[in-house]
Amino acid sequence: MRPSLRNTLLAAGSAVLLSAPLSAEPKRPECIAPAAPGGGFDLTCKLAQSALVEAKLLEKPMRVTYMPGGVGAVAYNTIVAQRPADPGTLTAFSSGSLLNLAQGKFGRFDENAVKWLAAVGTSYGAIAVRADSPYQTLADLAAAIKANPEKVVIGSGGTVGSQDWMQTALIAKAVGVDPRQLRYVAMEGGGEIATALLGGHIQVASTDISDSMPHVESGGIRILAVLSEQRLDEPAMAAIPTAREQGYDVVWPVIRGYYLGPKVSDADYAWWKDSFDRLLASEDFARLRDQRELFPFAMTGPELQAHVSKEVARYRELAREFGLTQ
Repeated sequence: MRPSLRNTLLAAGSAVLLSAPLSAEPKRPECIAPAAPGGGFDLTCKLAQSALVEAKLLEKPMRVTYMPGGVGAVAYNTIVAQRPADPGTLTAFSSGSLLNLAQGKFGRFDENAVKWLAAVGTSYGAIAVRADSPYQTLADLAAAIKANPEKVVIGSGGTVGSQDWMQTALIAKAVGVDPRQLRYVAMEGGGEIATALLGGHIQVASTDISDSMPHVESGGIRILAVLSEQRLDEPAMAAIPTAREQGYDVVWPVIRGYYLGPKVSDADYAWWKDSFDRLLASEDFARLRDQRELFPFAMTGPELQAHVSKEVARYRELAREFGLTQ
């Protein structure tokens, strides 16, 4: 991405990175991507993997492990119930994770069950089709959904009520179609969705623009709309229209970050928070983030905890509006 997209960074940030690494570095650092390889959670973990070593905050790269299931539910329950005090394990989350929490999809644990650590970037939802799809615009797709909502096969991460479901549900609602009539194929993350779309197993992908761009650039996928407030100021994305400019007031940012287990010590939590504060003040981290098609969004510690609480409350209202919860 071009530098114009970056946060204004304090010059002191780069100097801080030159100081000696903190002494409490975890011995076996790990990042859990709670989905199959190739999607947004994988991208989020690999961003931390690269950045922490490049900034010399970790001596060796953390390992990335995959724990698909329930679009984050299996990983969340594993951390809370089985590994609550593991000081070296981060788990990736997104706005979709918070939406699932708001609907009780993570079982008996709510948003207060973990220690929210850092949000490091944001992407945006996207509606994508294969390059040879007859749908040329979002209006074409909306018309097809309105004519026969069960005929259009949509791939999404998770089932009814998931983030990907919500993106197309909002579009369906805008054209007067009950979102429950839509024909969904539930998948585990952006990697599986892209594979299914390219293979012709689904007609439409309700996904994330960061997941999609490699396939857009290789010519396999077209994006009908990005769910951002305005067109994204990035050369590879500048030609992609928003849903809003096509007459559908649907905006869906996808924040990406990490949480720790609920019993991680205050000292270990402080080490991680300080490490991410250093990263987020760094031009080098901005470069790594931009390479992964993520846009600036920086928040750590109590500020992130408050943001998570606010977002989950907002998602609960949205879920009630769609009849997904009482």
